[in-house]
Formats: sequence, structure tokens, C-alpha cells
Amino acid sequence: MKRLFRPDHFLYLILLTVSANSFLWLKQDLRVLLFVIPAVLAVHIFPGMFIKNIPEERLRVCYHGASLLVIFLTATVFSVIFHVILAVRCFPSDIWTWIWSALLCTAIQASVFWNGIITVYCTSKQLGFRFRALGLLCGMIPILNLIALGIILQVVLYEIDLESDKAILNEKRKAERLCATKYPILMVHGVFFRDSEKMNYWGRIPAELEKNGATIFYGEHESASSVADSAWELALRIKQITIETGCEKVNVIAHSKGGLDMRYALSHTDIAPFVASLTTVNTPHRGCIFVDYLLEKAPKSLAESVAATYNGSFKILGDKKPDFMAAVSDLTASACRKFNEEVQMPDSIYCQSIGSRLNYAVNGRFPLNVSYPLVRYFDGANDGLVAEESFPFGEKYTLLTVKGKRGISHADMIDLMRENIRDFDVREFFVQTVAELKQKGL
Repeated sequence: MKRLFRPDHFLYLILLTVSANSFLWLKQDLRVLLFVIPAVLAVHIFPGMFIKNIPEERLRVCYHGASLLVIFLTATVFSVIFHVILAVRCFPSDIWTWIWSALLCTAIQASVFWNGIITVYCTSKQLGFRFRALGLLCGMIPILNLIALGIILQVVLYEIDLESDKAILNEKRKAERLCATKYPILMVHGVFFRDSEKMNYWGRIPAELEKNGATIFYGEHESASSVADSAWELALRIKQITIETGCEKVNVIAHSKGGLDMRYALSHTDIAPFVASLTTVNTPHRGCIFVDYLLEKAPKSLAESVAATYNGSFKILGDKKPDFMAAVSDLTASACRKFNEEVQMPDSIYCQSIGSRLNYAVNGRFPLNVSYPLVRYFDGANDGLVAEESFPFGEKYTLLTVKGKRGISHADMIDLMRENIRDFDVREFFVQTVAELKQKGL
């Protein structure tokens, strides 16, 4: 919120407060309108327009809307105080003066509010459905509407600050090309998703890496297959990239099951010479005990029905041979024990792992807030799907979380919800991770 308080805001606050509470002057002399109309127009048009440290047009417009809302809130406090004092003077003999003054004040301030809220709703990417719905549901309820507005402002102002600082930082270090690794980055998705440049599984992360010099490719393999089948798909994809670009090798960043797929590919296919490094992100290297339990206890008819529905749906979406049950079965703790006995990593490849932890279920996004307690019961501390003890792999292991109740979920680690999390910038984390690969000469 560091960009919020500017000297000119106090000028607009004074203009709005005086204009909204000008009925007594207007009653005596209508020429006061020559001040009121330009003053109100100035409040509507100018706040946030001349700020220079917000580099993106969308954010500047959003900041304008947020400025209007802050000015509205502050002016409302002064207006309420003014009308309480005016009520003492006017009641009961001159009640109509008070009513007309209150109506004029409400009309002027409402116009500023609606200008601000519509602008913010149209330009903010972080409000999402839940905060917009909160504003609509609480909008007509006194006190709650002010609380909701405060929450909306907090989210929007944090977005403006964070995104502006990121843009300025990226511009300053543009020449450094922090993420221009010797070999390009191959990003490998997890189970039940597809990846592509247009519908990105990795959220805003690839674009941030590219701004800092990275070259990005995607695995483009089936959304759900056995580890072995996915591994062969990825092997073909890596060969395709090296042949088409002449890059010799790739640095692989693999999320969730994608990490198992790549480990199998490096052990059981001939692509090891084409891979410089493997970074696994929230990968269940030791499997998930709760998946064993679900497969054991779930009625066979239910499992078959879910699998048939999934496979049929993803065939429509582009998968050639989706196999829900094969993918899920390979994520069990029992399957991963066997997997770890059979899979050996070549010494020539630098390997590291990253994991994260949710702190409380209530602060995760659906459906991870629902699965978190179940996984915790069977596996202990987890990210909503994978246990903390299942993450470590390779020469370096990094566990991430944030203070307080929220934590960082399985989906947060790939920016799936495009959500700005306080105290954890997932985009910058991956920039620094890739920058370290560059420093290693990879």
C-alpha cells in the first residue's frame, strides 16, 4: 500500500468533502454550483492519473479506482460527523434542510464510489470471483459493506504494489538475463492436466522466466497415463526439442507426478544424455498413503465410473489414450516403494527437489482444503495432496511455507490460481531457481 498515500489525495479529499456537504451554501446561493460541479468532476477524473511509479496501464487505471474508493471512505467519515452536527441544529424545526443535505451528500459520494468500484472490478486480476461476490453480497448491508470494501482495497492495493515492483525490478535487471541458461527449460506438468502456451498449467511463471531471459518448452504429454507411458512420451518430446533447436540438452522442471515420469524416463529410456538437470516440484517420490487407502476402500464400480468419465472427457479435450486408474495407481506409496527400488538416476544429471506445506486446511483453495485433513491423517504434514516427507530427492531439497495459517499448497507451487500470496512470490522463486541453474553452467 506504499503507493496509496499521495499529497494530491488530500486535495481530492477536501474537494469531495466540501462538495458533498455544500447544500447549506447552495441553499443561500446557487452560484456555489460553479465550484461544486468542477470539484466533483476533478475527483472523478484526476486521482491516480499522474503517478509515475506504476509502469503498466492496467495497474494505473486500477490505482485510480482504488484511490477513488479510499477518498470516498475518508470523505464518508467527515460527512457522517458533519450530518450528526447538522442534525442537532436542524431537528425538529428544519428537518428538510437536513434531508436535502443528506440526499445531496449521498448522491455525490455514491457517484465516486461506483466509479471506483466498477473501475477496480474491471481492472484487478487478484479480486477473483470470491472477493467480487463478497462485495456484491455485502454491498447493501451496513457495516459489512465497509468491511468488505476494506478487504477489497487491501487485495487491490497489494496487487498494484507487487506487480509494479516486479515490473520495475525486471526492467532494471533486464540486461542481466538471469534466467538465460545454457540449455532451455522444459516444464513438465503433473497428473490430470495438460500444458500449453495458451492454457498454461504453470500460471504466470513461464512469462516471468522469459522476461528474465529463459527459453521455455512444455512436456505436452497425456494428462493421465502410467508413469512408464508418460516417461516414453517425455523422452520423445525431449528428443524433438533437441533436434528442432540444436540445444543438445534441456533443464527439466517437473511438477507432481511429472517428477516421477522424468525419473523413469532418465532411468529406463535413452534420453539421459539430453538432460542437464532435473528439478522436481512437490513430487510424491515416496507416494501417497491416502491414495492406497482410497483405492483399497473405494467400491470397484465407483472407481470404474470415475475413470470412465475422466477418460471420456479428456479424449474430447485432446488426450489419445487417457488412463485414470494407471495414473492414480502409480502414485500409491506401495507403487513408489517398488519404483524407488528400480529407478536409478545417472550421475551426470544435477537433481534437486522443492516441496511446500499448507498450515491449515481452511486457508487452502478447493479442493485441496478438503483433501488436506485426509492426507494429514494418513501422511502427516502436506501440501493438500502430497506429504512433506515424500518431497526430498536429489542433491538439494527446499521446503517452502509462510508464517501464519495459510501455507503454500500443491497448486500454489505452479501458480495455478494466479494468486498473489503474501510473503511468497512464486514467480520470483522460480526466477531465482533458474538463475541458480545458470550459475552452475546449465
